[in-house]
Amino acid sequence: MTELLRVENLSAGYDEAVILDRVSLSLPAGETMALLGRNGTGKTTLINTLAGATRQHGGTIHLAGAELHRMASHQRAAAGIGWVPQERNIFKSLTVHENLDAVARPGPWTIDRVYELFPRLAERRANLGTQLSGGEQQMLAVGRALVVNPRLLLLDEPLEGLAPIIVRELLGAIARITRDEGLSAIIVEQHPKAILAISHRAVVLDHGTVVHAGAASELLAAPKLLERLLGVAR
Repeated sequence: MTELLRVENLSAGYDEAVILDRVSLSLPAGETMALLGRNGTGKTTLINTLAGATRQHGGTIHLAGAELHRMASHQRAAAGIGWVPQERNIFKSLTVHENLDAVARPGPWTIDRVYELFPRLAERRANLGTQLSGGEQQMLAVGRALVVNPRLLLLDEPLEGLAPIIVRELLGAIARITRDEGLSAIIVEQHPKAILAISHRAVVLDHGTVVHAGAASELLAAPKLLERLLGVAR
């Protein structure tokens, strides 16, 4: 299977603080990785580093052969990174449609396809970002990342703080985007079982290093190992 992402000996953090310590991992094209770990173990830092929003101290990042570690964040988006950070980063002074239109690039994911994926956004296409619920803002953040037509989608805790009905809706959409549509993704989430169920691979971080890497299905089928790695049973 063709390799899409390769991270080798990656060390990164914020200013002089090093959060990630020689992290190595890879992801084939068309697969999804669940990125798990306790709070403060470096998951968000890894996502932010792939997107170009931290200070990299060492190591390399290659996306489809391109040297991502040498690129600025806007260049990484053009190279194929679609990023949905915890803060969502939608333009709250713009309408739903304007948010999507402002970043859309040619490719299979069009604004109409996003509306089909998220009917709530179609109904609220003329609403400003400030007029959306938290769940609707998250749908818009995912939609904005999709219309960039990325090679790799980075989702940082997409289900955090959302009502159960919205969680189910987003999980279904993410499963369709990844499993059915074949878009590669790395997903950070505090609901490990929900994400493992729709992922191909699992990587667990602890203190900024990889402590487990393997098939998501195997980790999902080993609750005692999952509890030991994460310190929780969910």
